Amino acid sequence: MREESRNVSAVAHYYTLPDTPYDLWVRGELADFLHLPDDGTRVEVIGGEIVVSPGPTVGHNGIVQDIADSLVEARIADPTFPWRCIQVTDLNLSDIRDGYIPDLIVLDVDVQDEARKSDARHLLPGQVSLVVEVTSRSNAACDRRPGPRRGAATKWSGYAQTGIPNYILVDRDPRAAQTLFFSHPDRSSGTYRHLLSWEFGETIRLPDPFGFEIKTDKWEPWDD
Repeated sequence: MREESRNVSAVAHYYTLPDTPYDLWVRGELADFLHLPDDGTRVEVIGGEIVVSPGPTVGHNGIVQDIADSLVEARIADPTFPWRCIQVTDLNLSDIRDGYIPDLIVLDVDVQDEARKSDARHLLPGQVSLVVEVTSRSNAACDRRPGPRRGAATKWSGYAQTGIPNYILVDRDPRAAQTLFFSHPDRSSGTYRHLLSWEFGETIRLPDPFGFEIKTDKWEPWDD
């Protein structure tokens, strides 16, 4: 199977695997067979392909933390606020045999409590109300709609195909820095039917059922 290059100068490597990438990923064995260092590298299966991504930058992680902090602030302001978030937790898209590691997963507090009690290795799409991805230079095409740079399935289409109700994509590309909120997935076509967007610097006001705000005044594109 092909390991995607970590950067533009990296050399592709080829491995003979004892099982499908998805089955190895579900068992937590895929990274071991790829002989990857334990340095924050993420291994996902997107459209049946192995995608290896380097650990994110501080700018990337700062945006993820800002979104998580916004949920905490909403919870402090309203004790009945039902939403919680989890960072870098495996999401098993068993219907399409893909495995993703979203930057952030938002789920109902009761669902989170049940998953914690069972000490679940993975979450499933039916447990998730919102996923968040922040693009990085090395793998941005995997997070967006399928297009010229990645015509095969992407996380965008995978999330829609498995019925994830809402998807926030924070695109840090300096050519189109913006936040996109996708909703109303069409599972049969693997697309989202509704879109809201905000430029960096604008305050994001998420619609129901979330109803909280995210300030983006400190968000910056990646260096061109």
